[in-house]
Amino acid sequence: MEDDLSQTLNSVSLEQKDDKMDTFGLYVVTWNVATAEPPDDVNSLLQLNSPKKPDLYVIGLQEVKAAPLKFVTDLAFEDSWSHLFMNTLAPLGYIKVSSIRMQGLLLLFFSKLEHVPFIRDIQVTYTRTGLYGYWGNKGGVSIRLSFYGHMLCFLNCHLTAHMNYASQRVDEFEYILDAQTFDTKNTPRILDHKVVFWFGDLNFRIEDHGMLFVRNCITSQRYNLLWSKDQLTMMKQKEATLQKFKEGPLDFQPSYKFDLHSDNYDTRVQKTWFGFNGKKRKPAWCDRILWRVKPKSSLSEDPNEDDQNQEDPKKQLEEQHKDEFPLKLSQEFYTSKMEYGISDHKPVIGIFRLELRKIYETPLVQVSAEGEWSADFDALITYSLLQTFPSSAWDWIGLYKVGFKSVSDYITYTWVKDYQVSFTDELFQVYVNKDEIPVLGGECVLCYYSSNLQCIVGISKPFKVQESRVAIEEGLVPENISGLDETVAS
Repeated sequence: MEDDLSQTLNSVSLEQKDDKMDTFGLYVVTWNVATAEPPDDVNSLLQLNSPKKPDLYVIGLQEVKAAPLKFVTDLAFEDSWSHLFMNTLAPLGYIKVSSIRMQGLLLLFFSKLEHVPFIRDIQVTYTRTGLYGYWGNKGGVSIRLSFYGHMLCFLNCHLTAHMNYASQRVDEFEYILDAQTFDTKNTPRILDHKVVFWFGDLNFRIEDHGMLFVRNCITSQRYNLLWSKDQLTMMKQKEATLQKFKEGPLDFQPSYKFDLHSDNYDTRVQKTWFGFNGKKRKPAWCDRILWRVKPKSSLSEDPNEDDQNQEDPKKQLEEQHKDEFPLKLSQEFYTSKMEYGISDHKPVIGIFRLELRKIYETPLVQVSAEGEWSADFDALITYSLLQTFPSSAWDWIGLYKVGFKSVSDYITYTWVKDYQVSFTDELFQVYVNKDEIPVLGGECVLCYYSSNLQCIVGISKPFKVQESRVAIEEGLVPENISGLDETVAS
């Protein structure tokens, strides 16, 4: 299994099917962690032993522990799961671009640093469906963004449980699609985006078949005998909204329900109000990853849309734009990861190949470090605006250690207006106070952050910050220590 996953990631990263299209690897994880603390490592979950790694990681968790005090602490200081994924991925050149949490639901979006200036228009939102919409133990959280100009949306859901509520799960999903809106004209709703990923603990079960039959099918790996009674498969046959989404074949073990720290399906005796009974949960594919690529108007879901496009010149231009900048999405791998036993759910992963023609290839800002940098003197930053965008006096440039974890993981920052020392029509310079520069030095980058766009729009090439000679001579720093001072960085 590990070899198959590694080969899949390598093929996504290396093969180019169309020389006019760029290919990106996208790795999606969904996992109901059942309030457990994170495992020691997630290397296997993220397939980090592969020599070629995906460009983007999207990680959706459900039932992250959300006790009142812990939840407040997590909001202020990041939760233990986010810390684990950031600490694991940052040394490999990924940063956390965005995240959203609603009680037990957590959604994280990571990107290789090289793509970050081309990820824009980031917005997040959430919808509660638990206890008539007043409690966030069930519902959906989403991140939407522009990736090289193509609008993507990622929706992580935890829908209502139990066998008899398949229709209610569909109703909840449709409610989430209707309720979630974004502050933009072109893509105000989830299904307006060019690509939508829908994943999570969707809680659909296997109907009719008895426990013995289901387990025998799993043991013999004849999963296809169970597909016709999978509730999501059944509901797709009659629900138009579900038919818009694709899913890969369920050629893997159902991800629910396991004894903890085991590959054995539910063997526990259940405790009820009336004592004990032997009722066990039937295995099911509760944890799923589906996707949708918005169809062209010629394949429109609205039969009147084609006629409207012919009458509206703006719509015609939009359709030409789609043809000029196409996008293709295919799933390369879909499986459950059986080696993780901290929850009664196994994590499920999907590896995707995203092919697109970039709508823009130039960052909005070019930024660079001027001259030698050390804590012995004030430093200069030069930047230029390569494209027009809504810049602001609240824009800032951050100094980051190479391998930083997120936008907030800066060493120091400088306001682009308040600390400006010179400018021309094309170039601007701002300074950084020497007291803000780490005395131990190290490899760093500069990132220009747009307050209006709420994202990084320019990144410098890595450069060396020299150790402070003054600090060493005065004995404040031992001469045999090098690299950024972690206390300063924190």
